Amino acid sequence: MSIRDLMGLIRSEEYRVLAENFLSLSTLQVLVYIIPFITLPYLTRVLGVYNYGLVNFAIAFNTYFIIITDYGFNLSAVREISVNREDPHRVSEIFSSVMLIKGILATLSFCILLLVILNIPRFSVNWQVYIFAFGLVIGNVIFPTWFYQGMERMKYITVLNVLTNLIFLAAIFIFIRRPSDYLYVPLLQSMGTLTAGVISQWIIRTRFNVRFHLPPLRTVYETFRDSTQFFLSRVSVSIYTSSNSFFLGLFAGNTAVGYYSAAEKLYTAAQGLYSPLMQVTYPYMAKTRNRAFHRKVLRYSLILNTILCGGIILFAPTIIGILFGPQYMPSVNVLRLLAVALMVVIPSILLGYPFLAVLGQQRYANGSVIIGSIVHLIMLLAVSAFMNIYIVACLVIITETIVLAIRVCGIKKHDLW
Repeated sequence: MSIRDLMGLIRSEEYRVLAENFLSLSTLQVLVYIIPFITLPYLTRVLGVYNYGLVNFAIAFNTYFIIITDYGFNLSAVREISVNREDPHRVSEIFSSVMLIKGILATLSFCILLLVILNIPRFSVNWQVYIFAFGLVIGNVIFPTWFYQGMERMKYITVLNVLTNLIFLAAIFIFIRRPSDYLYVPLLQSMGTLTAGVISQWIIRTRFNVRFHLPPLRTVYETFRDSTQFFLSRVSVSIYTSSNSFFLGLFAGNTAVGYYSAAEKLYTAAQGLYSPLMQVTYPYMAKTRNRAFHRKVLRYSLILNTILCGGIILFAPTIIGILFGPQYMPSVNVLRLLAVALMVVIPSILLGYPFLAVLGQQRYANGSVIIGSIVHLIMLLAVSAFMNIYIVACLVIITETIVLAIRVCGIKKHDLW
């Protein structure tokens, strides 16, 4: 066999693994999207706008704790596992260090949640919904998506996430029958996530032969330190994602959260269509730095995204009416504005960690979202006195445009393209 044939075989094997992982994650996204499209119309109609907004406010608040417990490991640990996956001892060491840190951060987060509930009337009135929503934090901790990404075995993520959503789907129709049942929505969602997390730990132990052990303190410290820069960027991203519902709840009330969350669910779902692409591309680019491959991915993604956003803008009233009901019509123009933001978000994400970060320019990938979050937070506070759902959607467009502009400048400055 010639060297050319050998290289062709290696490259075809790389693309085969990429295609398999992409197919697994795409299957997951299809199934994960079908289930919410079944439950959302039911939930929004049964709970009503106010209670639906309250549930999303509680989940948005607990999302901060998810960001804290992630601590950027969904980026840093993926890279480390991917690079060292042929070394079982090193993989176990990384896994143990990350899980230990995440466990400590989860404990601290729960203590913070209790202090908030005990001292702030806004939270103490509905304390059960916040406690139940914290189950999502615990489930996220024990379900190490980052491990499967780093090992490039996304089929496990597919199976477990489908299981989670099926549990939630069945439970919603069984237990949610009237508006007062809103309390059980985060509880049922948490139960599905926790179940998937427990099973995932068993798979890691039996299939990958990775066992948790107390790693050396130095290793834990290095793991924590190396992920700090990614954590800062993840916190920054949360300011202009989860914070929108949170700030609306504080300054405009739960009904406003209900209207905004309805449109935001679809905005997030549209972003999620590209999630398999991001999750497959990042570890591949971390290993190969194949710029030609990335350019093709970006080109075709932009074409698809333009068509998708145009369809959302055109059919927004029909989409909202079918999925959420006529009482959610104020969400129509919010969805249209977020579709404009989506045109900016997708190229921004593809130029971030799967490109700038793996090519040694993490400061642009991280710095762009830090700057964007600071600007977004300032704008949210500036409009707090007259905040509404449309203003917040416009702020999302402005912030995402700033993030994209900074990343494009970094690419041009260092001639990366």
